[in-house]
Amino acid sequence: MPVTRRQFLGLTAAAGLTLVTGCTGREPAAGPRTAGGLRLTAAPMRLDLAGHAVPTWGYGTVPGPEIRLRAGEVLRVQLRNELSEDTTVHWHGLAPPNAMDGVPGVTQDPVAPGAGFAYEFETPIPGSFMYHAHVGVQLDRGLYGPLIVEPRHEELSYDREYTLMLDDWRDGMDAHAGHEPAGADPDPADAVSFGGRAYPLLLVNGRPPEDPPVLEARPGDRVRLRVMNIAADTGFRVAVAGHRLTVTHTDGMPVEPVTVDALRLGMGERYDVLLEAAPSGGVWQIGVQPEGRPGWGRAVLRCTGSDASPAPAVAERPAELDGRLVAYEEVVAREPLSLPAGAPDRTYDFVLSGTQIGGQSFPDADPLPVAEGEWVRVRMRNTSSKWHPMHLHGHHFQVLTPTGLGPVKDTVAVPARGGEVTFDFLATNPGRWLFHCHNHHHMEDGMVRLVEYR
Repeated sequence: MPVTRRQFLGLTAAAGLTLVTGCTGREPAAGPRTAGGLRLTAAPMRLDLAGHAVPTWGYGTVPGPEIRLRAGEVLRVQLRNELSEDTTVHWHGLAPPNAMDGVPGVTQDPVAPGAGFAYEFETPIPGSFMYHAHVGVQLDRGLYGPLIVEPRHEELSYDREYTLMLDDWRDGMDAHAGHEPAGADPDPADAVSFGGRAYPLLLVNGRPPEDPPVLEARPGDRVRLRVMNIAADTGFRVAVAGHRLTVTHTDGMPVEPVTVDALRLGMGERYDVLLEAAPSGGVWQIGVQPEGRPGWGRAVLRCTGSDASPAPAVAERPAELDGRLVAYEEVVAREPLSLPAGAPDRTYDFVLSGTQIGGQSFPDADPLPVAEGEWVRVRMRNTSSKWHPMHLHGHHFQVLTPTGLGPVKDTVAVPARGGEVTFDFLATNPGRWLFHCHNHHHMEDGMVRLVEYR
């Protein structure tokens, strides 16, 4: 059963800064502060995949270092490029000034090898976000990481917190026997999925299913999971064996709590959920299943004192994966956008066909003009066999559902074969902004339009 708003608020407390080990109760200082001087170096590296060291690119680790700050603080990151090609950093889900958005040729000049760039902007909106490279298919390597903006006053009460970054992986894998060549495309064009490329591995926090990340909790602990799909070509279904998940946020924005068995995440989407670790203890599989294609990823939830309990078999599949899925129609924003009365000032209707938006492919695509202060509506119908997770830079939008106002998001998955999604946004962040499919291969094929303020 869904948790009511009253029950939800009954679970909350004045928690303050939330750490992996719990809540400290500290209150932030007044006024903006700078999350001081983090350096990100994009460089070649090697990643250990269950004993196989493979070459890739990253920010020192995969995922890159967690960036965590408070709402109202100033993010300051110095990027250094030690790659053999240009790069940038995009702050996925944040709404920075246009010059800080990290899109080469649109918002900034690309950062050349050996050069650097200083990103600096205030982060007024709390939530679970990501950062990643935005040049070519660099995201499809290891150039990504989590970015958490904590609220100035945390309503949720929980004992443990973990971030799970879900990724499809093939970088450096061609040298290992038994893995499919990177260029292979085993997914028939008419198969319903989020994409069609060959990926030998699925990783959770940079680790394959044979060497999964282990999440520690005490029996009965309330655990917060920030689940993020950073994959280039794969949508995921996620469930925790023996546990139900109470959704509290989607794309970082708070929603009226709803309890489900499993999550479905398109590329670029994020969900925050609460679960209560089994009072009986034990070791539980966190299953990560690709939508519409083979493959498997996992993490493990281990209750303290359960060291003698056998770990789940690598391929053990939680029955909850076949249970109730989170759906936009059931998720209601706790803080909907302040849309004016009447009708939108501007409406765009698009058919998503193949890798085109409205029959056009970038860069040979008309810009989408808006004027500052306008209320803009976007309606999409997907006629292709692939789900398209559509991401709007620089804004959050209000998803409209048959039952009314749905969640506030920045990335929305439009179902294949006739699926429809409508969202509204307020044009309050001037500049030139990408609107694109977050399947990275679709984006490279031109599934991009530019929203331009005029």
